[in-house]
Amino acid sequence: MLPPALATIALPGLPVRTAGQVFGAALAMPIRLRKFIGAVLLFVLVIVWALTAMTLAQVPFIHDNMIASIAYYVIAGLGWVLPAMPLVSWMSRSGGRSQ
Repeated sequence: MLPPALATIALPGLPVRTAGQVFGAALAMPIRLRKFIGAVLLFVLVIVWALTAMTLAQVPFIHDNMIASIAYYVIAGLGWVLPAMPLVSWMSRSGGRSQ
């Protein structure tokens, strides 16, 4: 929340606008670009997650213990969804402009 003095921006000759209107317009992004960036980031996330999971799977405790191994692969196999959820949510938001 901005202080009341900063909540509105008034420039001579222009209508008074709130900070959300000014900065929101600068951050508007077409939905196609947002989805492209999100898809690339999801691809990078999955690759890094898989390589890290394969590396950690070689820890002796996980590698030698069958119960720990099963639990690890279930958690590592589904764990990438948690960091991907905010990214997918961001991708599906409208960017302020309609296509």
